[in-house]
Amino acid sequence: MTAIARTFRVLAAVAASLLAATALAPAARAAPAPKAPREFVDLRSVDPTIITEMRYATAHTFMGERVDGYRQPVCLLTRPAARALHTAHRRLLRQGYSLKVYDCYRPQRAVDHFVRWAKDLDDQAMKGEFYPLVDKSRLFEDGYIAEKSGHSRGSTVDLTLVELPAAPTRPYVPGERPAPCFAPRSERFPDNSVDMGTGFDCFDTLSHTDDPRVVGAQRANRQFLRRTLTDLGFVNLAEEWWHFTYKPETFPDTYFDFPVDRRSVTGR
Repeated sequence: MTAIARTFRVLAAVAASLLAATALAPAARAAPAPKAPREFVDLRSVDPTIITEMRYATAHTFMGERVDGYRQPVCLLTRPAARALHTAHRRLLRQGYSLKVYDCYRPQRAVDHFVRWAKDLDDQAMKGEFYPLVDKSRLFEDGYIAEKSGHSRGSTVDLTLVELPAAPTRPYVPGERPAPCFAPRSERFPDNSVDMGTGFDCFDTLSHTDDPRVVGAQRANRQFLRRTLTDLGFVNLAEEWWHFTYKPETFPDTYFDFPVDRRSVTGR
């Protein structure tokens, strides 16, 4: 046998051994995505008529991009919170209004994305709309960004009111010229909600629910929203007119990280 033949024979034996080992090895599998506890539901399964505009599943955010963990534009909440929203919505419909949700359950990976963005002081692409008067270096100190969010516990929702019949809201165009979130309604990004004095996620003290500078119809709209939800067990965050938590929380001490995806609640 020539040296070349012996070499090919050795190579063939090695290849056969590798194939055998591969055949015996267990198939590699991607780690399954974490699922939501059974206490979580898709809001649409409780009330499909509530308007949803899940901002963090789009590029129209204070970061200028879709947020980590938002795979689908769906509102996931604990069942008691979703049922309370359904009751509130039925009351509002009789008065000519609809609820509209901007954000519901928020995975921890999304909060981590906020934190990374806040620490990058060079990225200020959306400053003109969402935080015109706030120095980005102060976002943690001023309480606009934190390493944990009540949203991750599943009973907190960001929402507003829409007068019926609801007008359509045009899509956001990435890179469009921004208008300050506290500008007059006619100048802000067009939103079909009632005028609350600022847009959603406006990093400014004018977003404080009872800021004395907010008067007239804007103040009345905020009070109407808060009164409606407070009567059903929700508690408003004083710094954000849009932020409400249903009490008692189903998971008061747990911060979840399953993705915002229908499969998180239907694929259990």
